[in-house]
Amino acid sequence: MFFVDTVEVPGLGNRSYLAGGARTAVAVDPPRDIDRVIAAAARSGVRISHVVETHLHNDYVSGGLDLARVTGAAYLVPADARVSFERTPVRDGDTTVVDPAAGLLLRALATPGHTPHHTAYVLEEHGAPVAVFTGGSLLIGTVGRPDLVEPRLTARLARAQHASAHRLADTLPDGTAVLPTHGFGSFCSSATATDGGGTIGAQKSSNEALIHDVDRFVADLLAGLDDVPAYYTHMGPANAAGPAPVDLAPPASADADEIAARLAAGEWVVDLRNRVAFAAGHVAGSYNFEADGQLATYLAWLIPWGRPVTLLGESAGQLAAAQRELVRVGIDRPAAAATGGPAAWLREGEAPASFPRAVFDDLARIHPREGVVVLDVRRTTERAGGFVPGSVHLPVHTLHRRLGEIPAGQVWVHCASGMRAAVAASLLDATGRDVVAVDDVFRADRPW
Repeated sequence: MFFVDTVEVPGLGNRSYLAGGARTAVAVDPPRDIDRVIAAAARSGVRISHVVETHLHNDYVSGGLDLARVTGAAYLVPADARVSFERTPVRDGDTTVVDPAAGLLLRALATPGHTPHHTAYVLEEHGAPVAVFTGGSLLIGTVGRPDLVEPRLTARLARAQHASAHRLADTLPDGTAVLPTHGFGSFCSSATATDGGGTIGAQKSSNEALIHDVDRFVADLLAGLDDVPAYYTHMGPANAAGPAPVDLAPPASADADEIAARLAAGEWVVDLRNRVAFAAGHVAGSYNFEADGQLATYLAWLIPWGRPVTLLGESAGQLAAAQRELVRVGIDRPAAAATGGPAAWLREGEAPASFPRAVFDDLARIHPREGVVVLDVRRTTERAGGFVPGSVHLPVHTLHRRLGEIPAGQVWVHCASGMRAAVAASLLDATGRDVVAVDDVFRADRPW
């Protein structure tokens, strides 16, 4: 008998896996915070004998090298991936015994497309395929995006994705479980994942790569690609160099004077509280990235890389969870942190800043009106499905560089559901703009 445990990384839209038998197991594409994988192995009573990577990741810092060091496991990395550390190179067709007693082995299948060296791993039990770890190749209903390596390779890699998806579908039985790393909200996915089913057979009738011919598939895929998160630039090199072990020790505590000094020095002070609480009262100049939102993705996307960050949270637990999220994208050590609320974070005599919240019905009552600017911070592909007439469009990840493009007036900022609008409102509020955060679900069919 075999097992497969899933280690969810929802903030990044990824999954890692631990698969094995009664004694030993393999970890697939582990996150940077390896203690979660080690805990999963302990719960199953197995030793991690192998750690494998499907590719050098562009969207997060891998925990694979550190996990292999800590556990003594063999570290399997595609042979053509250029890395600066010792590893076991894997080539197409290579097999690795995972648990001899359970008859479990991994078979490597070259599946280029997401990267040129991408490799999927078929888990076989007594010679029969039972699951395939597809990384960023065949996802649920879609494939991994092919434009993260080099722009000149994008079209070629898109065609390779189509061929790799068909190789998996043609090679494996319909009942084989498809277990991708990306595609659960990850920006490494070329499109939104569907509910077509997690087996090879189900994907044959629902996955765009397996339904369409290569020319239509490539044309649709390339047309649907949106901006790449800026921090991706730093992930591949970090993984190739060999990431350092994680340090999750609590950061130094900051009092009100230190918070003010860090703001004055141009550092980022990030308030992790929910957007309702932030709008009601916050430290002037701080930014709101909700701990329960896509914290790592959007903070890492917007912050100038390497800029010190101080975290403000409601509790030590909220700070610890945020710190764990951030190490996964290479923001390793907050400069400082504080808990509580504005009363504890403001110096004596200072008052909290605030701004109003609204819904789209409120906006409809005053739009259009002279002196009111409607700012849409959704991505370009989202706006293509409908928008508020006369609105200014600046995707949230570009906003901090384009503040000068926003016309004068009171800015009503919206996204699709409120989270990114809150980020944008905090950026605008920090510059002294008169801002209203529209905290509501956007409907393209609303009459304006």
